[in-house]
Amino acid sequence: MEEMAKTKASDDKYLLFELAGEEYGVDILKVREIIGLMAITPVPQVPSFIKGVINLRGKVIPVIDLKVKFGMEDGDYGDRSCIVVIELQGKKGPVLTGVVVDGVKEVVNINPEQIDPPPEMGQGIDARFILGMAKLGERVSILLDMEKVIGDGGGGILQKEEGDEGDKGEG
Repeated sequence: MEEMAKTKASDDKYLLFELAGEEYGVDILKVREIIGLMAITPVPQVPSFIKGVINLRGKVIPVIDLKVKFGMEDGDYGDRSCIVVIELQGKKGPVLTGVVVDGVKEVVNINPEQIDPPPEMGQGIDARFILGMAKLGERVSILLDMEKVIGDGGGGILQKEEGDEGDKGEG
């Protein structure tokens, strides 16, 4: 009985969502909230995957289109499309970023034993954003490392908080 309680307590919760017909997951502790699509104000001279900014209850936050970031076909948003607001720790405190997804599926418990490292896919394949591959019955969900998705090349979103001016104008 105690063994079972330990196993349950060691499960991590992930929010599963759809992106271009595939299933992805993020650590639920990084999810601040899920909101419907709203007007996104474009910002000039940012990478194409940064759709712009939104006003979330008085706070302006950047919005990333994950399909564009991952080099997928940029499709239209559907009626299930939404923005998942992610909260990460920046140098000066919490940093909020919205990510556009095709639809949210569910929150699941995933035991670390169900997670495999990303498979080796050869040279030229960028898998640094992948935390692991979750085996959920017959299906596989790609678990994303949001610190790397948003912070590492995410338009410098986390780094811009530091006041770096050296990475403007590269492009």
